This record gives sequence, structure tokens and C-alpha cells, in this order.
Amino acid sequence: MRLSELKAAGRTPALPLVVTLSDAAGPADLQLLSLLRVLPGQRYVGAAVWRGRAVLAKLLVGPKAAVHFQRERDGVGLLAAQGLATPTLLAQGLENGEGGWLLFEFLEGAQSLGEAWQAVQGLPVLADEQQAVLAEALTAVATMHSKGLWQDDLHLDNLLRHQGQLFLIDGAGIRAETPGQPLSRARVLQNLGVLFAQLPKALEPFTEELLVHYLLANGEHGLPMEALQTQIDKVRAWRMKDYMAKVGRECTLFHVEAGPFGLSASRREEHLAMPALFAMADAQLARGPLLKDGHSATVGVVQVAGRDLLIKRYNIKSLLHAFKRFWRPSRAWHSWVEGNRLLFLGMATATPLAVLEKRFLWMRRTSYLVTEHLPGPDLITCFAPHVASGDVPAAQLQALEQLFGDLIRERISHGDLKGNNLFWHNGRWALIDLDAMCQHDNQSGFAAAFGRDRARLLRNWPPESALRALLAERLPHLPGLED
Repeated sequence: MRLSELKAAGRTPALPLVVTLSDAAGPADLQLLSLLRVLPGQRYVGAAVWRGRAVLAKLLVGPKAAVHFQRERDGVGLLAAQGLATPTLLAQGLENGEGGWLLFEFLEGAQSLGEAWQAVQGLPVLADEQQAVLAEALTAVATMHSKGLWQDDLHLDNLLRHQGQLFLIDGAGIRAETPGQPLSRARVLQNLGVLFAQLPKALEPFTEELLVHYLLANGEHGLPMEALQTQIDKVRAWRMKDYMAKVGRECTLFHVEAGPFGLSASRREEHLAMPALFAMADAQLARGPLLKDGHSATVGVVQVAGRDLLIKRYNIKSLLHAFKRFWRPSRAWHSWVEGNRLLFLGMATATPLAVLEKRFLWMRRTSYLVTEHLPGPDLITCFAPHVASGDVPAAQLQALEQLFGDLIRERISHGDLKGNNLFWHNGRWALIDLDAMCQHDNQSGFAAAFGRDRARLLRNWPPESALRALLAERLPHLPGLED
């Protein structure tokens, strides 16, 4: 295959794939074995073999190939010139009408700090293991800043551990003010805002403590916390807006198809299995057993490739109901959006895997939502033995307090916060049934909705019970609201 032919290879070209490249030594075949990142028609990055050596290949095609090639090469050059660890560029080439390519040494067994963070993020906030990962990242960023460079696309996956050393990757995102001289304070604050904005909000009270790791490696500037927090908030708002736009369009994370007779969306890794599951959804639900069989919704569990998945069908109850629902997003779609919102915010829920709206000339009909199945138990079941005594397990009570704190922080109301819609899962309370969930733009609207949520949860138990009294006392609330 010629390099230019990759433009038509799509998102998932068949592998292994052989591309003929030419350098000073003449033409040779690059065997692409796996893909780590794909931007269809523009960029293909993966593990490969070149002249008998394992390499990381970045293949750039399309009308912007020359620009992307130059940025990558210049960024890698800046890192190397300042003595910063980055994989060695072994070979490169750019040809008009074909595209560009860069081959780097392959760091066998390398682990990104993003992967390291995934392994420890479930631990208590700022556990030693978490602090070790973040200290490593902040030290590397500080060192880069002290050399006058910054990573425009700064995230933990662009820092690689390999044989006791940390490598900076993705040269296309490397920028410079004056190489060799420390970055300005404004640029430092902006770039650190990008990094801290990606961390869980639960870590926010510890930002100043974490910043010590940065200052030990680069103490050029005093970094006022208020100015840094302003940058963090700004980036967080942008990231949320950008992510929520992605849940409804075709992109690296999601597969989306829309037309006059249907709308479907799924997580990218799930999209091949979902059409067959939706095709048999009604038959599967009819076969039962069901978790819920109501006029408005039918819920059941099916097994797909050894996994238990939950299917929720939102029914059309009557012709009048159909007229009311056809013009606005379905409850399945709303649940899909809000489930992804919770995951982005680091809050627990059943992971939304796919959604389908059946349509007739764009008018919405029956809709379906597929999520992971949480085996439970729900909050009612967990707390049932403690209604009279109020002797709730400490971990579950603290997790419920944390959930309510998170809802207040993010101004999220659930809309039907009964105990059956909270499931104990991996040490946290996971919210389900999200078709009435809302993230409010203003505090006044949120306060009223949150008050209703809190009161609805407490009504699960008798007013005189010790459990209700305990929760009324312990659950966070907003001033001026009565239980």
C-alpha cells in the first residue's frame, strides 16, 4: 500500500497493514501491527516493524499532512534540544501527494501515567499511591516549563514510564516561548490549569499541597492559588462542553448514526455488537424475566459475550403519548447524555453503552438504552436491617454523604431519588434511572430541585425511625430547605 491510500482506510483498517516508505536508504516496507490512535483520513499511530526493528509509527495523510508532520518534528526537536527525555526519532519522510511519516524507538512495556492513575484512582482521596503518580507528572511538567517549553495537549497519557525514566511524547503539542529560559508565569498557570482540570474534583482541596511537587522542580514563579483556580475552572467548563458535544456525534469515543428512521449512538468499543442486540431487544424482553414491566418502561437483563447487560425500553403508551414525545429527545437519549455526564464528572452510574431511537421521518417512536448491569444491592435493601437502630455501616453512610456533596457541587438534581435508584457498587452509590436528571445553570433552580430529591430519599423510611433521623442529620443540605 502507498501512504496516500491510508486516506481511504477508514477508522479500522485490516491489520497487519504494509505501507511502502522511502528514506535515504531507499524504499522499504513498514508493517503496521496495531493501532493506538486513529484520526480517519489524517493520522494513524501504532506499533510497527521497519527494517527488522520495532518502532512506533506516526503516519500522516490528507491535506494537512505537511503541517502535522512539521509540528511533530519541530516538537520532538525542541524536547531533544533541551535535554528532555523523549523517544528517539529514527526515521522520517514527507512526500508531496503522499503524506508524512515519523518512526520512533518503541518503548517496550512502557506505561503511561494515565494508566498508572487508572490503577489507583479508586483509592481514598490523595492516597500515597495517587500522590506518587501526580508528583511524577508535576515534576516532569515543571522540568519542561523550566526549559521554556509546554505541552499544548497536556494529559497524563502523554507521559510514559519506561525502565525507571519518564518520557515526554506527542511532539505535535510541544510549544515554546524562549527555549532554555523558564516559561512566563501566565503560561505556567494556563498550562497547569489544563492538567489540574483533568483530575477529580475531590482532589481540589489538595491543589496547593500537590503544587509543592511542581515548585520543588521549578520555583521560578510564585503561583497564586486564586489565579490557578480561575484557570482550572475555565478549562473544566470547556472540557465539559466539548465532551457533552461528543456524546451525540461521530468521534473517537462514540459511534453515532442518525437519519429520518433512527438515531443510534454507542461507545466506540461497543458499536459492532450493538446492532444485533437492538435487533433482538424486543424478543429478549418478551422472553423475560423482567426487572420492570410497566406501561412507560420495560427493563430486562440479557447476556452478551459473557456479560450481563441491562436493556431498558421506553414504551409509547398511546397515540396521545406518541404525539407528546415525537418532537423532543427521548427519555433514552436523555439518560444516555446524563449517564455520560456523570461518568465524566467522576460520579458512579451504570455505564451507558448504547442508545437507539426508532423514528419515522424524524418523529421519535420507541427508544432503547443499554447499560452495564449493576447486580446491586440497592439502598433500600442495604439499609433495611438498620431502620430501627440507625446503625448504618460507616462506609455506606460516608459514601452517601459524598454523593450528596457531589450533587451539590455540580448542581445536579436526579428527579426521582428514591432508594431503588441508588445501587451499592465498588464502594460507591451509583445513580440509575437518569431520564429526569438535570444539571442546573443557576443556584435557585437547583436548590428547589435538590430539596425535592433529598426529601424524596428520606421518605423511604418512617418519620419516627432512627434511620431517617440519622440521614436527616448527616446528609448535606442547602441552607433554608426543610426536610
